[in-house]
Amino acid sequence: MHEDARQTAHAPTPGWVGAYLERIGAARPPRADAAALRELQLRHLMSVPFENLSVHLGQDVVLEDEKLVDKIVTDRRGGFCYELNGAFAALLRELGFRVVPLQAQVFGDGGRLGIPYDHIALRVETDDGAGPWLADVGFGDHALHPLELAVRTEQSDPSGTFRFREAPQGDLDLLRDGSRQFRLDLRPRVLADFRAGAWYHRTSPDSHFTRSLVCSRCTEDGRVTLRGRTLITTVRGERHTTELRDDAEVLAAYHDHFGMALTRPPVVRPPLTM
Repeated sequence: MHEDARQTAHAPTPGWVGAYLERIGAARPPRADAAALRELQLRHLMSVPFENLSVHLGQDVVLEDEKLVDKIVTDRRGGFCYELNGAFAALLRELGFRVVPLQAQVFGDGGRLGIPYDHIALRVETDDGAGPWLADVGFGDHALHPLELAVRTEQSDPSGTFRFREAPQGDLDLLRDGSRQFRLDLRPRVLADFRAGAWYHRTSPDSHFTRSLVCSRCTEDGRVTLRGRTLITTVRGERHTTELRDDAEVLAAYHDHFGMALTRPPVVRPPLTM
């Protein structure tokens, strides 16, 4: 199948764009420029949580544009990288940005690289000639603004100082405050390429997503995170932790901090036997 056809085979109709923009509290930008991309990324990070609840609620993760957009817009949920950046890519394309998914491997303990297709990030071109940009709304606590892919010097962001460094085979390592975050493969991909990575992270006992619960988003002055029954709020660098006492408090936290109307608290489910 031609690449353009593969990219749009499951694309939702344009009528959803207004609802998506409402979900993240953004107006439709008059132009697909760098300023608009920056605003859209920031508003997405502050509105749509990074979460892995589907893994533990027994819900499937379908990497098709329509399903991903429905989860965020209709179900008022979030997701992990494949879902968040997959849906964000669909929105950006409809708004006139040129978007290409890129695969990355995340650096883990001891600097060990994760699996291929460990993470999805987005290469975005704008119509003002700036960039190209690395846009990413699916890496949790990460850069709030898009990063310039062609720049090798330090880039300042409210979340820290970021820098791209040349890596073997034409890849790039992304560093945050000197610490390696992930290794980026610059070859173009399509969303379907990430199905094996998403399946691994939903099922493998070696994936941190199967071993814990997390729901997290940016706030105006920090971050709010719910890990199981532990609510963590960071305000201007000061961290506060609250242990929630019962199911009612957990459900209230999901509703009040993340806008999720859950009927039961998710609990960690044993991963499938590999």
